[in-house]
Amino acid sequence: MRVMHIITRMIIGGAQENTLFNCIDLKELFGDEVLLVTGPAIGPEGRLLEQGRAGGLSVHVVDSLRRSIDPMRDRAAYKSLIKVIKTFQPDVVHTHSAKGGMLGRAAAWACRVPAIVHTVHGAPFHPYQTFPARWFFIACERWAAKRCHRLISVADAMTDLMVEASIGPREKFTTIYSGMDVEPFRTASQHRQQARQELGLRQEDIVVGKIARLFNLKGHEYLIAAAERVAQREATCKFLLVGDGVLRRSLEAQIRAMGLESRFLFTGLVPPSKIPFYLGAMDMLVHTSLREGLARTLPQALISGLPVISYDVDGAREVVLPGKTGFLLPPKSTQQLADAIIQLACDRSLRDRLGQGGAKLFTDQFRHQTMTQKIRAVYHELLSQTC
Repeated sequence: MRVMHIITRMIIGGAQENTLFNCIDLKELFGDEVLLVTGPAIGPEGRLLEQGRAGGLSVHVVDSLRRSIDPMRDRAAYKSLIKVIKTFQPDVVHTHSAKGGMLGRAAAWACRVPAIVHTVHGAPFHPYQTFPARWFFIACERWAAKRCHRLISVADAMTDLMVEASIGPREKFTTIYSGMDVEPFRTASQHRQQARQELGLRQEDIVVGKIARLFNLKGHEYLIAAAERVAQREATCKFLLVGDGVLRRSLEAQIRAMGLESRFLFTGLVPPSKIPFYLGAMDMLVHTSLREGLARTLPQALISGLPVISYDVDGAREVVLPGKTGFLLPPKSTQQLADAIIQLACDRSLRDRLGQGGAKLFTDQFRHQTMTQKIRAVYHELLSQTC
């Protein structure tokens, strides 16, 4: 097959890693001809393709393909995508992200590409937007959904959300979990001593980790609020924040105001290959985002043998199984979050049981090879219908 993937930007993030694994697998496992089309990797999150992970993958950068809405630049990006599609002549165009999905599907539809697929990593509309913004993004998604042949959701919750918003009929959606290289996570515990030594942590410290950009709606403020209660009960609890972003200074100020400086550690921006290292230092992972398709950090932690505590948003409930893999809490709750952290901190056997349960359930399910095989089956099905 000739497959073109289109995404707005290849920063360090879950949707981008998903896309990169899919592209490389199609090329290396199936011998497909693959072209990755992306806008420039602008932003504080870091550039995924500059870390040597693209291998021999063909990449085409469209400078006008940007995340922000700009009618003139968006029109230029659309024309550029038309040109690239006509030159490459793909059998399949597979789009990702809101802007890449909108312009990419429109261009592919105009060029009559035989199979057009879009992955819903996370809906661009959410309850925390103003009504006009939410209405606008829903209208855009409805329009774009009519210009593709299949929608892939990274979680059943994403399908439910899109169907409830009348983006498209349920039969047009297929759930395929976002894949990853699971082997480094299976052995994450081997890094425990070295990671803790580098971070200045003691053997007896109970480390509560969070892996996310320091950005709006990621919920760091709720963890910090809960940490105040935890600190009063558990002297050994420390909090490790992996990631960087525009909110770092304000979060540090919040921590200082609460007198919790000695309890928190910031790693700053780290490459995806370093995530298993920091998971090795943790005793549990907390996920307090208010919106997310299905955060990759949840299965990553579970595959690493760690229990997880997550707010009940979007696809979290598909891997955070109360009594089996972790705790599922109401969004924005801080007292319940603190209580769950304290319960895990005080009970090593519970931490072990929940973490081992997650590793057993989800290791094979989240292999990137499994994801690509299922995605390619969708391509094959769609192309067979056009023959």
